Amino acid sequence: GEAVRSILSATGVPVQLGGGIRTRAQIDAWLDAGVSRVILGTAALKDPELVIDAAGALPGQIVVGIDARDGMVAVEGWAKTSEMRAVELARRFEGCGVAALVVTDISRDGMKTGVNVDFTAEMADAVSIPVIASGGVASVSDISDLRAAPGKRPIAGTILGRALYDGDIDPARALAAAREPAC
Repeated sequence: GEAVRSILSATGVPVQLGGGIRTRAQIDAWLDAGVSRVILGTAALKDPELVIDAAGALPGQIVVGIDARDGMVAVEGWAKTSEMRAVELARRFEGCGVAALVVTDISRDGMKTGVNVDFTAEMADAVSIPVIASGGVASVSDISDLRAAPGKRPIAGTILGRALYDGDIDPARALAAAREPAC
C-alpha cells in the first residue's frame, strides 16, 4: 500500500491498480486515495456481481483483468486455471460499464517473447469493451503488430513491463508506434 501511495504522490500520471482487490470497500479506498482505475481479476470470475455493481456506480473506473493460460482464465496469482474460457468471461461484462479489459497471456508475461496478437485480437473482437494487451511485449514491433492485428475492433493499448524496465523499449518510440495508423 505504501509503495502505491508513493507513486500517487510522485506523479500526476493516471494510475491503474490491481492485485488482491476483492471488495467494494477496497475499491472505494483506492479510488479515494487517488487511483484512477481499479483492476479486478480473480473477483471478476468469483464475484461478477461486485464488478457489475462497481462498474455501474463508478463509470470509467473499473477494469477487468483477464489472465489466461491456453485461452482459459487463470486466477489467484495464476496458481489456478479455471474451467472458463477467457472470451466467455469477457462477454459476462458486456454493457455494464467496465472501462476496459486488460488481457494477459500468462505464458508470455515477463518473458519478452512477443505479445500473443491472435489471442488479444480474439478478445477484442468478442466484446465492445476496449481491450488492452499485456504480457510478452519485447519490442516496438510488438506494438506495431498489435496496431495491425486482424479483426473487427482495434486493440486499445498495451502494457509495457519487463522490456521497459530492462531498457529494451524506448518509451518515446513506443508511443510513436502506438500512434501510427493501423495498416
